[in-house]
Amino acid sequence: MKIAILGAGAWGTALAIALSGKHRIALWARTMADAEQLLQTRCNQRYLPEVGLPASVEPTADFNAAMAGADLALIATPTAGLRDTLRQLSSVKIPVVWACKGFEAGTATLPHRLVAAELGLDRPCAVLSGPSFALEVARGCPTAITLASGNATFARDMARELHQPRLRVYYSTDVVGVEVGGAVKNVMAIATGICDGLNLGLNARAALITRGLAEMTRLGLKLGGCAETFMGLTGAGDLILTCTGDLSRNRRVGLLLASGQKLDSVLNHLGHVAEGVHSARETARLAKDAGVDMPITAAVCDVLFAGMAPQAAVQQLLTRDPRSEA
Repeated sequence: MKIAILGAGAWGTALAIALSGKHRIALWARTMADAEQLLQTRCNQRYLPEVGLPASVEPTADFNAAMAGADLALIATPTAGLRDTLRQLSSVKIPVVWACKGFEAGTATLPHRLVAAELGLDRPCAVLSGPSFALEVARGCPTAITLASGNATFARDMARELHQPRLRVYYSTDVVGVEVGGAVKNVMAIATGICDGLNLGLNARAALITRGLAEMTRLGLKLGGCAETFMGLTGAGDLILTCTGDLSRNRRVGLLLASGQKLDSVLNHLGHVAEGVHSARETARLAKDAGVDMPITAAVCDVLFAGMAPQAAVQQLLTRDPRSEA
């Protein structure tokens, strides 16, 4: 089938490369300059210069050309660009899969609710998430991810279509759990980067990841997710990868904050979108509204937005009263 991948950043490009062996791919870039660079060099020089584009990947900045004859729209923009992209798809009646990880800034809306608001409830749709660094997917490193849809038949059939020899796609019906895991793990990765940057040790890192998983699970269950999802690929799996991997942009944010850099400087240095920065405030908002205790998230927000020193945020967590682990 023909897949229109909307978004030519690192993740969109990696998916285009990974899926091109089985499908025809149109890779839509937002600007003509980006599309021309992809066409001329046959690689994404900004995000994935190490890996070339296969011949079956057709870059374009023409949205209508990307959608012409497409059987599936796969949105790989940052979460901030999801709503606008969905609006462009309103007149194109094909299934939609999104690979965004985060909550909408300012509203804390989960991606599937944005999809429902912009496209209605009758279109087959799904979220694609899991432990997956773009560079490794592009290089063909073995990777396992999850596709979740409220339509169990669509989830199964689309997972089989996207499944590749080195990109295993499992399927689920827990859309909320998959989306919450994909968003909150980025916040926890910032916290873990701070922990590592302050040289607090591997014991502290293990404790932070474990308690981060507890926070993620509490919020996810409150919002309607399933407990087993948070023990799977899009919960514990993605959390462990993002908190420990050197390719993690969100972990890098924490490392740079721990070195004393200010947030604006960190983001300028990074050069990529770090979804955890945008998701932290919205995660805290959802937790407050739902009455869920999320102290690590609160500490990350204090560092990001309230000017708290990373060392003070760590001390704040360490001086909390003893309590049940549950």
